[in-house]
Amino acid sequence: MDKIFKGYQIFREKYAHGDTSVMQYLSKYGQKPQAMVVSCCDSRVDPALILQCDPGDLFVVRNVANIVPPYEIDAAHHGTSAALEFGICFLKVEHLILLGHSQCGGIQALLNKDDSSQDDFITSWVSLIDTEGLDSERVDDCAKSALQQSYQNCMTFPWIREKIAQKQLVIHLWFFDIETGQIFTYSDAHKTYEPLDPFDSD
Repeated sequence: MDKIFKGYQIFREKYAHGDTSVMQYLSKYGQKPQAMVVSCCDSRVDPALILQCDPGDLFVVRNVANIVPPYEIDAAHHGTSAALEFGICFLKVEHLILLGHSQCGGIQALLNKDDSSQDDFITSWVSLIDTEGLDSERVDDCAKSALQQSYQNCMTFPWIREKIAQKQLVIHLWFFDIETGQIFTYSDAHKTYEPLDPFDSD
């Protein structure tokens, strides 16, 4: 906890000190992020840290295995869908980043369902991912396939389709390799993941 407390002190000094601080500004004018990220809960994959963003830059929802569920209107609870609706329809983000990663524990749980001693929710959640035809030994490949499936699920949301059709929203599929600290982005033209080029405006 010492590191956490010291980190909080550094945060206060950097972002909340004085009447012209970042937090004072955000409190007065509200949040206006241009990008939303759907990321995994994995402690090694923090979007704001990886992208070196300040408070107010990213609207982030995190869940096990960074899954976007399909559009469903029923009496169940839909936390990720609610976050998508808020970010896209109310905050009007222009970019939606689906951020997968290597060594994903959620994907491993999906591929090794019998190994979990505590499983009230996990298997049900990750079962949203279809593993048919996938090699259970290749966890990262399954994680990349899950990104594709989440993208397809995004397209079941009517207001996401509308924003894309009106060129008000762009969806990015990114895969973060933990070992190298590198992001790979899906190329629709080449049907594969390629190193992210920060200077490529496309």
